[in-house]
Amino acid sequence: MRMKHNLIALLVLIGLVVYGTYEYLRGASPDAGPAAEAAVTGLETGIRKGRLAPDFALEDLQGNTIRLSDFRGKTVLVNFWATWCPPCRAEMPHLQKFYEDYRSRDVVILGVNLTPTEKNADRVREFANERQLTFPVVLDEEGAVMNAYKVVSYPTTFLLDAGGVIREIFHGPMQYDKMKEAVSRIQ
Repeated sequence: MRMKHNLIALLVLIGLVVYGTYEYLRGASPDAGPAAEAAVTGLETGIRKGRLAPDFALEDLQGNTIRLSDFRGKTVLVNFWATWCPPCRAEMPHLQKFYEDYRSRDVVILGVNLTPTEKNADRVREFANERQLTFPVVLDEEGAVMNAYKVVSYPTTFLLDAGGVIREIFHGPMQYDKMKEAVSRIQ
């Protein structure tokens, strides 16, 4: 009988963990802004495909404030990365080449550095300069955007259409051809 009670307790616990994970992953940005924006667009804000991507504002490497919504009207690859991450490092030349080839087609790469995981922000600037990155790189110094987008693996890339709607989510490094194929499906 005791084993039966333990089994029931275990099943209930597993159910709670599954439900909690589901609620966590389906969540939207906790800001008040998404409700107002959703009312305008008619879309729910969140981090799943088909939802309006939560807006954010971060400083770039020159200290300018960049908002995700600044890029409305363009296709955007929001790439979460870190300098110490080997797959992120391998992906950078592909991102740079893609940006160079596609920026004239209203495609933007927005590199969101996971700055709390770095030794310091200067290392990010050095990294970008060494690799001659010309796409916008912003510093998520507090980790707020990383948390809002529930980024747990690096790199993670969200593909947004011109209206700011999430069309694809990629976990792991992307190569040029994969970016080209993904963008061609939505443009």
